[in-house]
Amino acid sequence: MKFIGEAATFVWSYLRTIRPADILDIAVVAFLVYKIMTFVSRTGLAKVIRGILFLIAAMWLSTLLQLNVVSFLMGNTIELGFLALIILFQPELRRMLEQVGSSNFSQIFGRSNQTKDLESAIIQIIQACSDLSKSKTGALIIFEREIKLDDPIKTGSILDANTKTELLKNIFFPKSPLHDGAVIIRESKIVAAGCMLPLSANPNLSRELGMRHRAGIGISEVSDAVAVVVSEETGSISVAVEGMLKRHLALDTFEKLLRNELLADEESRKGKGIFHKISMVKNNDKERRN
Repeated sequence: MKFIGEAATFVWSYLRTIRPADILDIAVVAFLVYKIMTFVSRTGLAKVIRGILFLIAAMWLSTLLQLNVVSFLMGNTIELGFLALIILFQPELRRMLEQVGSSNFSQIFGRSNQTKDLESAIIQIIQACSDLSKSKTGALIIFEREIKLDDPIKTGSILDANTKTELLKNIFFPKSPLHDGAVIIRESKIVAAGCMLPLSANPNLSRELGMRHRAGIGISEVSDAVAVVVSEETGSISVAVEGMLKRHLALDTFEKLLRNELLADEESRKGKGIFHKISMVKNNDKERRN
């Protein structure tokens, strides 16, 4: 009991010394760490950083073992490596700083409005898929989640438009120049259209599946994206998640599936703000399934 009392006294005395400035200090550091982790996860920096950490460990070990020449070479290599890193990834660093500058208070500590925007986008997409299904117009819509789809986005036309039923129907209209590619949804907006996606190499897929279905499955294999496919042959609606394709979905089943995959995921990832997000950052280089 005496030990517990002393421990409680120590904790209370420590908490009394915490100032509002200390809380702000921790919040700023957490925000910066989150931004850096997000930046690393969406670029090729992850492997580079692992290489730098290996060199630092090698330099520390060579110093410990008094391998002077090796230590000297490692030290100079690391110094030049940081300079080369800045030069090689200058566009990515600039984009990261732009993203930091464009962040507002609600984006840092939780974005409840974003869930409402995503729900509105889902309603528009469900209606669009319903209309496209009736007219047997092929479509491929990708919902980006944690893993950023920057590479596929670069292959398409940047739109950055609000998600609307009529816009989606116009994009996938057979004579539209963008109808053969995928539409990518990022944070409730159509960020790009006409995007090229990796095709699934799974040999067990049905031969009935066309290029859209294989592309939808392919992007879901290498990321956590949710892919929606409308068949131009049958008009059936399918959804691919983690390399698994659910076909011939009724409209109500399709709506329920999208809401379960996207809205529940949105709440868990973003409803708790940055302090929850830090633990959720994933490595872009890791494939979800073989």
